[in-house]
Amino acid sequence: ETALRVPQPGLSAVEQLVHDARANGLPVTFEVRGTPRDLPAGIDLAAYRIIQEALTNARQHASGASSIEVIVDYAGGALHLGVHDDGMAVAQTSGKGHGLIGMRERVQLYGGSLRAGPSDTRGFLVDAVLPLGPQ
Repeated sequence: ETALRVPQPGLSAVEQLVHDARANGLPVTFEVRGTPRDLPAGIDLAAYRIIQEALTNARQHASGASSIEVIVDYAGGALHLGVHDDGMAVAQTSGKGHGLIGMRERVQLYGGSLRAGPSDTRGFLVDAVLPLGPQ
């Protein structure tokens, strides 16, 4: 019953996610670009969950990562989320795990787009765009 009364997390809680990741040994940087704005509750929660899952994936799969970058960018009429690492995959993955499926479903629910997979250089990237409409 208490859990039902706890507010859902949003982007305001991402700094705590980053802090916790650093405390667990991940080399995470965090940057907010653009002018933050109030978000609809569903988009706020979806953004938080996408970043949370991307950091979990980095912890589990990015062996030897020297850098994990989290970017939240309020640009145009959209919210851009980026989580990029420079690690090496610890296990072969099809890229179709439940975490990636959940990210894709969250993004699609709001008419956005998701790119998740190996980067062009090294590591893995998650780039999500959630449309916000005019301010």
